[in-house]
Amino acid sequence: MAAGTAAGRGLHVTILERNRRMARKLMITGKGRCNLTNNCSIDEFISNVPENGRFLYSALSAFTPQDLIEFFKEMGLPLKTERGNRVFPISDKARDVVDVLVLFAKKNGCHFKTGRAVSLVIEDGSCNGVILESGDKIMADTVVVCTGGLSYPLTGSSGDGYSFAEQAGHTVTPRRPSLVPLESDDIWCRDVQGLSLRNCAVKVEDTLTGKIVFKDFGEMLFTHFGVSGPMVLSASAHMREMHPGRYRLLVDLKPALTFEQLDARLVRDFAENKNRDFSNSLGALLPRSLCPVVVSLSGIHPQTKCNSITKEQRRMLGELLKALPVNISGFRPIEEAIITSGGVKVSEIDARTMQSKLIKGLYFAGEVLDVDAYTGGFNLQIAFSTGVAAGRHILE
Repeated sequence: MAAGTAAGRGLHVTILERNRRMARKLMITGKGRCNLTNNCSIDEFISNVPENGRFLYSALSAFTPQDLIEFFKEMGLPLKTERGNRVFPISDKARDVVDVLVLFAKKNGCHFKTGRAVSLVIEDGSCNGVILESGDKIMADTVVVCTGGLSYPLTGSSGDGYSFAEQAGHTVTPRRPSLVPLESDDIWCRDVQGLSLRNCAVKVEDTLTGKIVFKDFGEMLFTHFGVSGPMVLSASAHMREMHPGRYRLLVDLKPALTFEQLDARLVRDFAENKNRDFSNSLGALLPRSLCPVVVSLSGIHPQTKCNSITKEQRRMLGELLKALPVNISGFRPIEEAIITSGGVKVSEIDARTMQSKLIKGLYFAGEVLDVDAYTGGFNLQIAFSTGVAAGRHILE
């Protein structure tokens, strides 16, 4: 977007791509479907950017989600809006989004070169090009750094832009994973690994404050290390200053039932299984692999007959089913994150143009900046809007 926009103004633009195939990271977004924006207002958009959202106001106002939708429409790629205002290509193929972006750059006259930059050429307070791994130099009046963060390094997103920023004297804030699976030391998570809960509700409790910092309904997955899945990835973005034991998930296994309705269900189930052991009575209520976990955590002896379970025991069981605790010990490695939180300090960047305030002719756009958002197409829109901002203002 930065290159095509700049070339559309008649500038001579070269895209330096370190991979043989362009936009590899874009190809895997949205499980290969590419959730490329969120069709919402600017204010709602910024409310979904917990880190430095106001910095984006100018760029988003100049190139809105609706502008992006119109851009793809004009380029011949029809889009659709799904639940939560998430926008996808009608084809459900990220490849089509990549093809449009490459076509846009080519039609506007961009040149493409394969290679990896290892440092900037900075002379007299101005950025005048890059030095390649091969030792070659590419000289230019302007350099736009659009290298992404640290997540999915096999796609080429390995943090090079942070080195360029530091070389130029910029502050790079601490990087951490965001939109990432979560680790748990609860042994039972490993016992049920592979179990997918498709219609459950989750709350995230900050144990330091006792506050609920996130709520959602949808799908989650238990793994050998803890938990993953769409809800968990979204939850991770709300877990700031992570340390073991600070956060825990509370999983509502029966969100369609009120506590009273669930209790009535338990009364019926126990009546139907009155002479059976408690450990054998939950098969109609829960996934099979989860039954022994709930039995163990309930505090009810497994061999207690269902007709002997007290009202108090049933109440405690109901509370467990409505808030099954998963203690979080940390994030998975940043290489497994969808995005990187942290990056080039935005107070050192012109919010309207994306130009460095420290070095003339140096611009930054996308995930390399210290802005990150929740899931829902927000992060790609940030990349597109900041890219357009840079492309529009180069050499103005």
